[in-house]
Amino acid sequence: MNSSIVRKLFRVVAFGEAVSWVLLLSAMFCKWILESEPFGLEEGGVPVAGMIHGAGFFLLYLIMTVVCHFVFRWNFKTTIIALLAAIPPFASIWFERKAVRDGLLERKPEAVPVA
Repeated sequence: MNSSIVRKLFRVVAFGEAVSWVLLLSAMFCKWILESEPFGLEEGGVPVAGMIHGAGFFLLYLIMTVVCHFVFRWNFKTTIIALLAAIPPFASIWFERKAVRDGLLERKPEAVPVA
């Protein structure tokens, strides 16, 4: 699998996961705090925003994290931290930035056996 494509996909999905959190939190705020339906949808858009976040970007982020585990040979601890970053709002962006800074989205060279 092409590591540059995986890197780009992971970064886009991590950003999309955070943006979908904003959408969901905005819809929840409007529904329960403002008691309005700004999106013109029943329930103030929470079901739609919830599906975009949960069934869309949240699951994509989890899948991309597992793909990155194998493509970039992440250790178990790094993979668990990346998976947990999907839970708190905006933590996926924090992990993506950390991964770029620490070189976690670069393919490690394969060990060549010495004959």
